[in-house]
Amino acid sequence: MKIANIDLGVRPVLLAPMEDVTDPAFRLMCKRFGADMVYTEFVSADALIRSVKKTEQKLAISDEERPVAIQIYGRDTATMVEAARIVEQAQPDILDLNFGCPVKRVAGKGAGAGMLQNIPLMLEITRAVVNAVKIPVTVKTRLGWDADHKIIVTLAEQLQDCGISALTIHGRTRAQMYTGEADWTLIGEVKRNPRMYIPIIGNGDITSPQRARECFEQYGVDAIMIGRASFGRPWIFKEVKHYLETGEELPPLTPAWCMDVLRQEVENSVSLLDERRGILHVRRHLAASPLFKGLPNFRDTRIAMLRAETKDELYAIFDRIQSQYFS
Repeated sequence: MKIANIDLGVRPVLLAPMEDVTDPAFRLMCKRFGADMVYTEFVSADALIRSVKKTEQKLAISDEERPVAIQIYGRDTATMVEAARIVEQAQPDILDLNFGCPVKRVAGKGAGAGMLQNIPLMLEITRAVVNAVKIPVTVKTRLGWDADHKIIVTLAEQLQDCGISALTIHGRTRAQMYTGEADWTLIGEVKRNPRMYIPIIGNGDITSPQRARECFEQYGVDAIMIGRASFGRPWIFKEVKHYLETGEELPPLTPAWCMDVLRQEVENSVSLLDERRGILHVRRHLAASPLFKGLPNFRDTRIAMLRAETKDELYAIFDRIQSQYFS
């Protein structure tokens, strides 16, 4: 599958852009385990053109993680165009436009999934950004605003007409947020539309290698994107890629091996930030890791893990977990 001239191979598996998650350290780890393309955290166009330092830092990418996309969001054309030109100077492989973030502070102000209530403006921004930069421009969006306005089949054609190079569709409406099940039927309908010729990337509830293959086979998508299932489980890309390539499940990864990966996540996060901020940042991954799912009487240990403030404190808890549950 190609996005413009970027060859991602057969049945590529991508890391979704996620705020406070897909920082450089995590992207490189997912790349190590087989992610075919990674995305930055989403970048506020407004903050970028105001030279907000924390936002500018999100543009930091390395050759080791290529191909890599930088994703921006905003709510007016001039700002998005100016931000797109700034992003182009950071030399990502792809510029992605976020028309899918459902959280109130973004969508409630008309950006992200809020654009699903103003399609003319969404198309105007898309067309203007495509014309403003030389790198490929892609879009990520949702099925529609709510169950009564699932407009993605028509919208996909409109966005394609704006000149985008690929379209990612999350199989939920904005109203759903992240609740309920992702509906892939309309993603498949977009892909089967004979008028569509750009790659279609499916996103939503891909939590296992088996589901990844189902999405390719049942809905015909060109690529899949994994988001929340990578929390505390960057090795999901290793599992999915192995299954897609061989048709067989990867031999079970040992708890000790997985714990070593989580320790490396902590090290990478602390190295990127500092000990205090790095520990705070990685807590989300530790809390969500399926490695700890179903362990008996684990609640107090989980709370202690999420309250740890130093590496030594956190690693002492890891040691207790290994001796108590995995020895």
